[in-house]
Amino acid sequence: MAFWTYLLLCRDGSFYTGHTDNLEARMAAHTDGTFPGYTHRRRPVVLVWSQDFTTRDEAFRVERQIKGWSRAKKQALASGDWEALKRLRTPPSSPPRTTSTTRSP
Repeated sequence: MAFWTYLLLCRDGSFYTGHTDNLEARMAAHTDGTFPGYTHRRRPVVLVWSQDFTTRDEAFRVERQIKGWSRAKKQALASGDWEALKRLRTPPSSPPRTTSTTRSP
């Protein structure tokens, strides 16, 4: 049995991330509004990315990971922009710290 993590683009431009053991049935539920919650009032939705996993735990772990991503990173995933995903995988570095030193005369 396969488990899926998926990313939807909602009518209002927001993203929804979920996981399921039946992607076709879950998409039908999101599309016809029988899946309650976030997407219900943001239809229509479009499946922009999905990946299968061998265990539910893996699918759930990836769902939680993606939910923590920035919008830019989710857009890169949706468009298959692997270079942008690499660039966005680490947070921008902080500016170097400067210290002031006082010298005695």
